[in-house]
Amino acid sequence: MVRDVSSPSQERPRGASLGLPAEGAGSLAAFSTRIGAFLIDSLAAALIAGLFTAPDLPGNWSLLSFAVLTVAFLVVAGQTPGMRVLGLRLAHPRPGQRLAPWRAVVRTGLLILLVPALLVDADGRGLHDRITGTAVVRD
Repeated sequence: MVRDVSSPSQERPRGASLGLPAEGAGSLAAFSTRIGAFLIDSLAAALIAGLFTAPDLPGNWSLLSFAVLTVAFLVVAGQTPGMRVLGLRLAHPRPGQRLAPWRAVVRTGLLILLVPALLVDADGRGLHDRITGTAVVRD
């Protein structure tokens, strides 16, 4: 069956249910870009924890370092270092306001569990973002 390209698509653009643009600044970030930011933050957290545990490997101390780094940066700047490097930020449910510390703590706790971040909705938002009412968007 040939699709008529002149008729509008019935597919809903990603982020439309959140009032976000389909492309460009403010649109939902791609899953691969979010993974990249997570890996940068994880590496930074491991290096920071390693400064305190050297010459031993940081082990689970890197999880504590990751949590502190992530919560602090999300509350203060609205983006983690990995998000900053890759041009992402965390969209707040009420634009123009800082992220409440409880949202940052809950979101980070779920992100550390990893599984909630992999359970995504039609827009590609992880469970940790749906629970806290946030979304990772392009900056």
